[in-house]
Order: sequence, then structure tokens, then C-alpha cells
Amino acid sequence: MRILFKIFIFSTLIFIVSCSASYEKLTNSSFETKNGFSKYLLNAYKEKADFEAIEMHDWNSAKLYAEKALSSANGEKIYPEKISYWKITPKKRFDLIKGYNNLMLIYNDAVYFDPFNLAKAISSLDCWSEQQEENWQTWDIDTCHNDFLDAMHALYNIISKNKKEEISKNSTNSTDSVSLVTKDEKENILQIVYFDFDKSKLSSVSISEINNFIKINKDKIKKYIVVGHTDTVGTKEYNQKLSEERAKTIKKLLINLDILDNDIKILGRGEDDLSVKTEDNTPYPANRRAEISLLN
Repeated sequence: MRILFKIFIFSTLIFIVSCSASYEKLTNSSFETKNGFSKYLLNAYKEKADFEAIEMHDWNSAKLYAEKALSSANGEKIYPEKISYWKITPKKRFDLIKGYNNLMLIYNDAVYFDPFNLAKAISSLDCWSEQQEENWQTWDIDTCHNDFLDAMHALYNIISKNKKEEISKNSTNSTDSVSLVTKDEKENILQIVYFDFDKSKLSSVSISEINNFIKINKDKIKKYIVVGHTDTVGTKEYNQKLSEERAKTIKKLLINLDILDNDIKILGRGEDDLSVKTEDNTPYPANRRAEISLLN
């Protein structure tokens, strides 16, 4: 019995030493990253490695984050861990898989247009998954989840904006007919809300964004128009109905925020007004949205 106990202690010490080696290397070294993306990833993962090692004494998680930080410093291409890597029940894995798939769909565009928020999204998805696997620090699960959604929403916005600017720039040197809509300051989109694939339910982050938007603008705006949109997966008829449901969901929330029913107009545009132009049957998350604007 005593021999087994000694073996256990020895094995545990070996495990801790091996886990802490990469963290010590990360802590005791200085790095010159090859580009901004590598720098952002290095900093994001180092922050998480520090938290797990210093605050939680979770050397296994610290090792994962430290190794990804070191790989980032070497300029390697970093992705979030596949959800199958984590020991999570199928029921709690569902939202993580959706988040992973959405991130991978925009990864290449995000590297180019917004490496900072891409680094935040990748590291936050790993954090969300890791905390969900442990499944006891509910506040950390929520924090990592919301950080991921915040980063993804920022990515959708910046990618959509830059894609439209690319189309506009290219159209000035082309004989092709490209339909562009210009808007004055009062007609500019005021708030964009994003949805999961084939869903009209609002996330907690989207609800918070709308709440803040109304709080800031309630005295300035008297009438609203909410326009729902979809990506190009599915039939036009189905997507038209889905876009209308998305607009209705936001209208219900606005009414709960004391906006009068008669002061809210809703429309569904289906897949006819894409934020990012794609081929038919393309699942692109930045197109799954609703836009809240001033109704003149």
C-alpha cells in the first residue's frame, strides 16, 4: 500500500513538472512576434495561462494555454481546439459546436480584416470550452461565453463593412452593374443584431446590446424599423419567413422596453440583401442578422 502511495506521489509530481515546464518557458522568455495576429494570440493565451496557474493552480489548463501562446509566438497558425477535444456532455456541447463552426466559417476573412478580435474569439472559445468541461465555475463559463460572442459580433461588423467597401471600390473600375445603396447620416443603420444558424432567438449578448442601444437613444428616436435577414442556406420562401421571425423577436423585446407597438415597423428581406455577398446555399454568419434603424 505504501509503495502504491509513493508511486502515486511520484507520478503526480512528474505530471505537475511536465505541465509547468511550458508555462515557465512562457513566463521567463521574451518574444518578438512575426505579426499583429501572433502578438494578440500570445497575449490572450498568456493572460489565460497566468489565471489558471496563479489563481486556480490548474496546471493542466495552464499547460494548454501556455503551449498555444508559445506556438503563437512562433508564428504558427492557431485554431480553437475542436469541441471533441473536451469532455463535455452532448447537450452542453451543442452551443459550443455552433460557435466553433461560425468561427471557422469567417476565420480567413477575420485574419485579414480584424486579427485582434479573431484572437479574442479563438482564445475565448477555448476558455468557454475549458470552463464548460469543468462545469462548476458558472461565472467563468458566462464570462468566456460572452467574451466570445462580443468578439464574434465585432468580427461580423468589420467583415461586412470591409466587404462592402471592396465591392464599392471594385465597381468603380468595372463595367459590371453593381447595385449599391447610399444613405445619409439619419438613415444609417443604428444597431445590428446577429442570430445563430436557422434561429430567431436572441443571445444574452444581443439582448444586452439592444438594451444599451435603447437606453442611449430612447429620447432621440421615436419610431423604429427592424429588418430581418438570412444567409443563403435554404429556400427563398423559408428564408423570407425566418427573416420575418427575427424581426418579430426584436420587436417583442422593444415593446418590453416600453417602445409602443405602433412606433415599430418590421420587415423581412430573406436572403435578398446580404451583408456579405456569397453564392447560394452558403452558411455565412454575418448575414444572419436584423438591423434596427430610424424610421422616418
